[in-house]
Amino acid sequence: MGLAVSAAPSAVATADSAIRVLVVDDSVVVRGLVSRWIEEEPGLALAGSLRNGRDAVDQIERINPDVVILDIEMPELDGISALPLLLAKKRDLVVIMSSTLTRHNAEVSLKALSLGAADYIPKPESNRGVTTSATFRHDLIEKVRELGGRRRRRRVPFAAPATAAPAAHPAPGRPHEPAAPIKLRAFPAVSPRILVIGSSTGGPQALTAVISNLRGLLPRVPVLITQHMPPTFTTILAEHVARAASGRAHEGVHGEPIEPGKIYVAPGGKHMQVIKRDHGTFIALDDGPLVNFCRPAVDPLFRSAAAVWGPAVLGLVLTGMGSDGAKGGAEIVAHGGSVIAQDEATSVVWGMPGAAAHAGICSAVLPLDQIAPKVMRLFSGERQ
Repeated sequence: MGLAVSAAPSAVATADSAIRVLVVDDSVVVRGLVSRWIEEEPGLALAGSLRNGRDAVDQIERINPDVVILDIEMPELDGISALPLLLAKKRDLVVIMSSTLTRHNAEVSLKALSLGAADYIPKPESNRGVTTSATFRHDLIEKVRELGGRRRRRRVPFAAPATAAPAAHPAPGRPHEPAAPIKLRAFPAVSPRILVIGSSTGGPQALTAVISNLRGLLPRVPVLITQHMPPTFTTILAEHVARAASGRAHEGVHGEPIEPGKIYVAPGGKHMQVIKRDHGTFIALDDGPLVNFCRPAVDPLFRSAAAVWGPAVLGLVLTGMGSDGAKGGAEIVAHGGSVIAQDEATSVVWGMPGAAAHAGICSAVLPLDQIAPKVMRLFSGERQ
């Protein structure tokens, strides 16, 4: 039988503010290692350690974690089967799926997102890889912190564009911090002709929601997407986006021309940019250094699109951790284009869109279901 192993008490782990984490993995090595990482992190507390989904479902109410790191392949009850049972018992539970990097597991991980998982993390294929991968540890801890603490963050108000009257009494920000109203820019006079999108945590669901409501626009514009994902995962993502877009999406290929009616998804492990030549514009892929700890990253795509298409670019910054997209979005604005960010209430994580909004580069900050209609109106000539 699987046993729950509680974390050793500590001043940090027993504080009311600590994020309680349950580790569920059939590998004793992975389970022990990840449990130790959690115990060593300030602000995190190990709530338990279990070997399969059945034990997790049976003990979830007793252990009462904030976050579950849930392996996919386990005996008795696997992760994808356990997920809906766990969420049925604890609706506000944050579940991070953990799996090795195979096509099957990538498909299962993306399915898990549609079933209510908050995020996923690719796991090195061997126990040795888990032990030696500083990137895996860093990414896992960051996801636990951000997703586990998201409900504690306060929303920050935003002000209307300069052409409208500002809010008279902005809502307060975090305790002991001044409010930070978000200032919106007016949309430019030039109608956009190119759509570029950046996303990360929560991005697959957000992308599908936006793209599926742009079908009337897609035949006449090119769309370029960077989603923070590893190889294989981006292949599956492109297939999902293609279904939402009636077959128009695929992973970008180095040197291919950029044409209206096509959606290009940055492949995992490669930055995707745009280059201009005498006979057209083309996709350029490279495996250069990480940008904002990511490859692919949003900033290189946004910067290159701005340099090639200038004021014709409309950028969308959707849900995601970190600040990727803010600097590239600033380049879009500097070249006369415009940026829309997803709002905090509908974002899984308001890191990337929040960074863009606070940078003062956005012309709108919108709920997810309002983004596609706004994009359609802008491409049709609306200026407000």
